[in-house]
Amino acid sequence: MSGEILYQGHASVRIKTKDGHVIYVDPYAGQGYDEPADLILVTHQHFDHTAVDKPPKKNNTEIIDNYKAQQNGVYNSFDIDGIKIKAVEAYNKNHMKENCVGYLIDDNGTKIYISGDTGLTEQMPELASENIDYAFLPIDGIFTMSPQQAAQCAEIINAKYTIPYHSDPGSDFDENQANKFNTKSKQILRPGETLNYD
Repeated sequence: MSGEILYQGHASVRIKTKDGHVIYVDPYAGQGYDEPADLILVTHQHFDHTAVDKPPKKNNTEIIDNYKAQQNGVYNSFDIDGIKIKAVEAYNKNHMKENCVGYLIDDNGTKIYISGDTGLTEQMPELASENIDYAFLPIDGIFTMSPQQAAQCAEIINAKYTIPYHSDPGSDFDENQANKFNTKSKQILRPGETLNYD
């Protein structure tokens, strides 16, 4: 069975794992909240990342937010029904290091990095050794990196595919901003579009 990544828009992503688990990351924007959540991940507490009531829940739905993911500077790891989640650094001039995280999700060997609202972090060179398949990097240039800065981070992380997101604070997606993101691993997903992985 293959997995599926749905880009819902802005910073919202839904992942259906290879064994059918449903993960929402930073629920807020777009459509695709029809599948009950097994897991909800929140990178930080800004309103456009924290609509955890939007996805339907199962009786045992787990919610991991930045407070659970990082405690006193220690970044935690989780194993949720065989899905391995590792919290990683996320910060910039608008987002304090102690209040934000990104997530590295390992779905039976397929690695997905959701960066959250970040700039270049000290940890990014280490991420290159993770052999990431899909990386999501923010590019709005206002609250997060510019497309040019994100492209530099993409080169450091060296994922197979790098997807620009968080492209415009006022809308789900900005095509012009996404077109400014130039890196060899670039793959554009527009809101409502999916990609499948094995």
